[in-house]
Amino acid sequence: MLRGDKVGLRARHEDDIPILQTELYDDVVNTSRSVGQPWRPIMPGSKDSQFAVDDKEQGHASFSVVELGGGTLVGAATLWGIDNHSRSAHIGLGLRPAARGKGYGTDVVAVLCHYGFAVRGLHRLQIETLADNAAMLRSAERNGFVREGVLRSAAWVMGEFLDEVLLGLLVQDWKPDSKG
Repeated sequence: MLRGDKVGLRARHEDDIPILQTELYDDVVNTSRSVGQPWRPIMPGSKDSQFAVDDKEQGHASFSVVELGGGTLVGAATLWGIDNHSRSAHIGLGLRPAARGKGYGTDVVAVLCHYGFAVRGLHRLQIETLADNAAMLRSAERNGFVREGVLRSAAWVMGEFLDEVLLGLLVQDWKPDSKG
């Protein structure tokens, strides 16, 4: 398990999937704002769940996020679009409703940075998020990510186009601490 100050990132367990599916994916607005494609209903237990992990897929590293204190599942995190040639990847995360607003997001981003830079040897990490996602913007910037641009009207979300913010962090600008 990778450890931060508040959370740990561990392999996804089979019994995590129905919880994440119900609390994250089945929330139509939340999913529409986070996945970049239209929400569609998925049967419980379906292998099409975005939370089902394919261990053979080298372009993604998917984690379940747990509280360090008691091991409670608080969300999901991923390094996706891993490009071993350019040594870059994207960061994504989702927290269960009861876990939001507790500083877990900032800690998850920090641990994913440790994983990307120290464990995987990447050079660049990137985050794309909706311009009104204050929690993700705050989590990224607290970890040293720099706003590199705004993609105007780039995301179709629930009947309207929204701006996306592109943030990046290079390994030489990363400030590692005791994560890991």
